[in-house]
Amino acid sequence: MNLRYLVAEFIGTFALIFIGAGALAINVGGLLEVALAHGFVVVGFIYAYGHISGSHINPAVTLGLLVAGEIQWSVAISYWIVQFAGGIAGALMLRVILPMETDLGVTVLTTVETGGAFTVTPIMGLFVEIILTFFLVNMIFNTDVSGKAGNFAGLAIGLTLIFLILMGGPLTRASLNPARTLGPAIAAGNYVDLWLYLVGPFVGGVLAALLYIGVFKEQDDKIE
Repeated sequence: MNLRYLVAEFIGTFALIFIGAGALAINVGGLLEVALAHGFVVVGFIYAYGHISGSHINPAVTLGLLVAGEIQWSVAISYWIVQFAGGIAGALMLRVILPMETDLGVTVLTTVETGGAFTVTPIMGLFVEIILTFFLVNMIFNTDVSGKAGNFAGLAIGLTLIFLILMGGPLTRASLNPARTLGPAIAAGNYVDLWLYLVGPFVGGVLAALLYIGVFKEQDDKIE
């Protein structure tokens, strides 16, 4: 495994949590600011590091690519280690620089008590995370992996993440990324409903991979 692949994944995931979760923790511009922060980080790092590591910066994306046969187990395991490490490091850095009263952008379900219009149950939250992650990974397969979108793939993926957060943010804070959840959870010591933010994105990533290899992937593109 080339070290630069792992460094690229670590830095990209660190940036996603530091910028994305940081924007949520600061909460100056509201939901749109948070969505743009996440989306623009993804766009930037796809163009910066996509040619190096693929810029997964999301364990659910890595799992989807593994299921689709686009990467090997050794690559996936190495990526998961540095992605989670990058997410934790990014969140711990937020802990250092932000006031103690901030929640570090932890991904939690919206309830009436937290100002929501209604309470999102864990099962509801699980389905939201599955569906939204499915859309994200589906976009990655059909733009970047397929090669059909060319140089516009990074933009399409980043914009997709933006509109997914605009919908899911008010419900689950739209993690769609186990590293995005685990880092702030550890830094803030808040593990409420952590399981659904791990299971949901992984399931969504697998479903997108199965759809791609079963329906959308052209025969000539299949790995021998």
